[in-house]
Amino acid sequence: MNWTARSLRSVWHPCTQMQLHEQLPLVALSHGQGAWLYDMQGVPYLDAISSWWVNLLGHAHPRINAAVKDQIDRLEHAMLAGFTHAPVVELSERLSALTGGVLGHCFYASDGASAVEIALKMSVHFWRNTGLPQKQEFVCVSSSYHGETLGALAVTDVPLFREAYGALLQGVHVVPSPDARSHAPSGDPAGAQKAAEQAAQHLEQLLQRRSNRIAAVILEPLVQCAAGMVMHHPSYVKRVRELCTQHQVHLICDEIAVGCGRTGTFFASEQAGIWPDFMCLSKGISGGYLPLSLVMTREAIYQAFYSPEVQRGFLHSHSYTGNPLACRAALATLDVLASDQVLQRNQRWSKAFTVRLAQALAPWQEADRIRHLRNCGMIWAFDVQVAEAERPAFARRFYAAALQAGVLLRPIGTTVYFMPPYILNEDETTWLLERTVVALKACSV
Repeated sequence: MNWTARSLRSVWHPCTQMQLHEQLPLVALSHGQGAWLYDMQGVPYLDAISSWWVNLLGHAHPRINAAVKDQIDRLEHAMLAGFTHAPVVELSERLSALTGGVLGHCFYASDGASAVEIALKMSVHFWRNTGLPQKQEFVCVSSSYHGETLGALAVTDVPLFREAYGALLQGVHVVPSPDARSHAPSGDPAGAQKAAEQAAQHLEQLLQRRSNRIAAVILEPLVQCAAGMVMHHPSYVKRVRELCTQHQVHLICDEIAVGCGRTGTFFASEQAGIWPDFMCLSKGISGGYLPLSLVMTREAIYQAFYSPEVQRGFLHSHSYTGNPLACRAALATLDVLASDQVLQRNQRWSKAFTVRLAQALAPWQEADRIRHLRNCGMIWAFDVQVAEAERPAFARRFYAAALQAGVLLRPIGTTVYFMPPYILNEDETTWLLERTVVALKACSV
């Protein structure tokens, strides 16, 4: 049975120019186990990007499997309007506890873009409920990505995604990125901090002019992922928090990709010593098992909606809000992270992998074919120097070469990155490094 051909006839795949699959065939998957995906012929691929950054603990994890199976026999779904259930309550309580109770209320949806939409709407509605209805503008960071629904796309600064829908989007303010590469090409922390300071100054100037109209600033703490794993110093996040507080503007931290331990701490915001007004989570929160997203927020914001007046309530809903199966998967994921001390293990593994990756890439770095090798927690990236004419096709060529070598790696432009599951053993680590070198050579880098 040719699943690839049938998929091309019936499935419209995401973030894909479908015609390109005439030259680069789809991979029809049979199953996954641990860090590996297997196609219909049994060929294994090391999933070095956690299947779009979601499978934190790999595929078919036995404890998450067991939790979801148990929940199926109890309650598969019920509407969350007028009802509640143990998994959604327990998950909300445990996540709040991880913030020390600062973010004490969780609102649920199914995907990251929806979480961003919720945070944007909550911010504007809060200001309306508190007598400041003119605060309806948003600020995002240059090259930021926050999703592709209309509200989320409005605060996404990626022309490729925006240009077809520009007429539908709200205008927003875009401030410079604190990209550490601008001042710290060799990863020098002092240079990264300087880049953060300069970027924060631009935001400060904007808030001085427009804070009476601005509802919120949205950013990805520490790493702008879809921008090409653009990393910045934690001091930027800390300074943005200070400026938002000073100018009476909300801070939305989009931790959809960078949360759940990906940057080294459970929340990336922890490394800046701050808590936002709204925290968006998705992707890894359910261990990659089921669609789940949520927005965490403060008591004061919740209280602004608490009223006998219906129109003051947050009248936003999703049919699968707080789905019990997804919440049980999330609870099981949190259980494994805690009981197995996964984040502590990640810290040790990250240091070792960083050294080994630098050694493997040394010939290309010395020849200036690779620049800006960088790391934040369980994220690594480097920029490949490619001739201008070859740049548009590089990501597809490298992806194909890596698949041929047995590794799932999906570059963003000319940036190759690694976001592996938190479970790689010594042999898998060696395989990943060796196969990356094979792919680079195949692409004549």
